Amino acid sequence: MTGRVSMADVARSAGVSQKTVSRVVNGEPHVSAALRKRVLREIERLGFRPNESARALVTRRSRRIGIVTARTSYFGPASVLRDLERAARAAGYYVSVVHVGEEDEEDEEEAERALAHLVSQGVDAIALTAPVGPAHLAALVPAGLPLLLLSCPEEGVGTEPAAAGRPRPLTVGNDDIGGARQATAYLLRLGHRTVHHIAGPTSWAVTGHRATGWRAALRAAGADEPAPCHGDWSPASGYRVARELLGEAPPFPATALFVSNDQMAIGAIHAIERAGGRVPDDISVVGFDDIPEAAYLSVPLTTIRQDFTEIAGQAMRRLIAAVTGTGAPAPDARIPTALVVRASTAPPGRTPPPSEGRR
Repeated sequence: MTGRVSMADVARSAGVSQKTVSRVVNGEPHVSAALRKRVLREIERLGFRPNESARALVTRRSRRIGIVTARTSYFGPASVLRDLERAARAAGYYVSVVHVGEEDEEDEEEAERALAHLVSQGVDAIALTAPVGPAHLAALVPAGLPLLLLSCPEEGVGTEPAAAGRPRPLTVGNDDIGGARQATAYLLRLGHRTVHHIAGPTSWAVTGHRATGWRAALRAAGADEPAPCHGDWSPASGYRVARELLGEAPPFPATALFVSNDQMAIGAIHAIERAGGRVPDDISVVGFDDIPEAAYLSVPLTTIRQDFTEIAGQAMRRLIAAVTGTGAPAPDARIPTALVVRASTAPPGRTPPPSEGRR
């Protein structure tokens, strides 16, 4: 076919009405899965590209999602952002991303300007990712604009309507509380009397969530609750905090560490080895994230794996359902984690299990 492919061309090729093609292109309901698949196949085969300006005038939608996120190269936030972009494209949407603040802090005024910019651009919805906080920003989002927080939904939070009739934000995130509880309980089951915790920066909500899960597991087991130590997510901070916590040489005042991300865990293991200790003979270490390098360290790292693809997919499905007003799933979702057991954990004074596996 020569020239620009029209919606009528797609309709003729697919054997459907032009209205059906329009519904598929605009993500509207009342189209069967089989029919939608047939139309999408013809759209792809013919190379049809909608006129975005015309479609926006008709539907009053830009098919664009605004995302406010921190400037960060850390694995977790970067992975979520990457998969959000992929999920949006798969659904026929695009994203406009505005980066604010630095990796370990949030500039409130900059975040407010970013939000105002996205609203002025006519985005269909807004998503806020860690560590951008929702408390003051949610009130700046126009009442009719869906807002989603990429964060672990907290039990009992957000069950009441927001002030002035404003719908409360959608919340989708990793089950940080459950993952931290799982990691800590595993170390206790190995026979460690308690578990020390290297946490992230206090300005990040995820730091509090993972500390909550760690603390819950200790209390459920009746174990001592050491004060957590805080790093900044980097290997250097994990190294520094571990040296301060453990001292210069064995015997160490701890036999098990739960570290709030894998990068800090790598730094902590280096500190243990530099002090003359061995992992897991002297200290077992569990991280969080399951970064690609975790399985290939000199001591492969036991860690908590997150499903970033599922987090992003669930987030986009909820946002787009809120935009279109169709088939909305439950507003909140906690995405389960998986414990991946490797060689960095073992019972106190014993060798590690021989193989990797999920628990």
